[in-house]
Amino acid sequence: MGQKPITFFRQVLALCAYPDLLDDNKFPEDAKQRARRILGACGGHSIGAYSASQGIECIRQDVSRYIEKRDGGIPSNPDNIYLSTGASDAIVTMLKLLVCGEGPDRTGVMISIPQYPLYSAALADLAAVQISYYLDEDRCWGLDVAELKRALSAARTHCNPRVICIINPGNPTGQVQSRKCIEDVIRFAKEEHLFLMADEVYQDNVYAEGCKFHSFKKVLFEMGPEFSSTVEMASFHSTSKCYMGECGFRGGYMEVINMDPEVKAQLTKLVSVRLCPPVTGQALLELVVNPPQPDEPSYSTFMKERTEVLAALAEKAGLTEKTFNTVPGIICNPVQGAMYTFPRITLPQRAIDTAKEEGLAPDMLYCMRLLEEEGICLVPGSGFGQREGTYHFRMTILPPTEKLKVVLQKIRDFHVRFTKQFS
Repeated sequence: MGQKPITFFRQVLALCAYPDLLDDNKFPEDAKQRARRILGACGGHSIGAYSASQGIECIRQDVSRYIEKRDGGIPSNPDNIYLSTGASDAIVTMLKLLVCGEGPDRTGVMISIPQYPLYSAALADLAAVQISYYLDEDRCWGLDVAELKRALSAARTHCNPRVICIINPGNPTGQVQSRKCIEDVIRFAKEEHLFLMADEVYQDNVYAEGCKFHSFKKVLFEMGPEFSSTVEMASFHSTSKCYMGECGFRGGYMEVINMDPEVKAQLTKLVSVRLCPPVTGQALLELVVNPPQPDEPSYSTFMKERTEVLAALAEKAGLTEKTFNTVPGIICNPVQGAMYTFPRITLPQRAIDTAKEEGLAPDMLYCMRLLEEEGICLVPGSGFGQREGTYHFRMTILPPTEKLKVVLQKIRDFHVRFTKQFS
């Protein structure tokens, strides 16, 4: 998508991969110091060695410090940090740990609809029961406790609900949950004895005025001991999103809260089966949680690059919403955060009938025609789940601004043409 990597991150990773470069004066001293620290924590002073299964200890310590700083001083214990192969690996591991039982006692997992397909795929793979709760499109994809209660009550007739998953900021819907909403979810999890999984990989991607990222852990602890000492939770973060965008390095972590020590021992065993997360990904994560400081030579370049990436995403979020809402038959909620827009599209009945004849979901027909006619690839809303009778697509806001303007115009023209063709 043309986003340039953060210079400091790539410099340190290059030094770690080829330590002879530590003698090269082209690299700033703070990058060299970071690389020496990372290499010093690796077996044989090499990122080619296995690490501890839970992750390199000094990196887990730095992740804890990062979380403490983010959450205003609420303590974080490095022993509760598990480094992972991106957030996805940690999410699947946690689901594997939690899923059990047979028949009506099989574990049920509550996931939002629309949802990131990792969740439905992992649940299918584990033969767990998916409990769908719908986000409210008319309230900017808000989360309603009454809907959570409806979904839970219906599910209890055929499974044992044990887990609730929340994605905040949202994928594919781009919403940022309010503090009140997060408090409501925590109360609901406590009342219903549910394990809470908070997917927070887009936590730096917040654009809309009046929106702010609140970590579930911070809110949990600010609600007092009644909640902070009882609600079991795991939160997830990644090097793949935000301003970093380093998806290929597969770096991430999870923090577990209030997990029974015997269960935690089983979690440690479970992650040990995979030996360790990629050490290059762990090194990158170290730099995300411990970036250049104001008194270091790389600080000004780092802050400039970070700010530019996030400012460009905020601009493109606004541009996308504004453009789609000028098209008859497309309704787009504000892109409050994350990297996607999930507009609702009105399709003519003839298009819906044609799709059925071809054995396709109507929004799949729409997206395939767009791909064939314009070379633009969108993901149909049916791939994420949506309310019956509604149609959507997901589009990323990542392309460079000038290219994005062209893409939006092409989608606009296509939608008008498609609607006319099938009317």
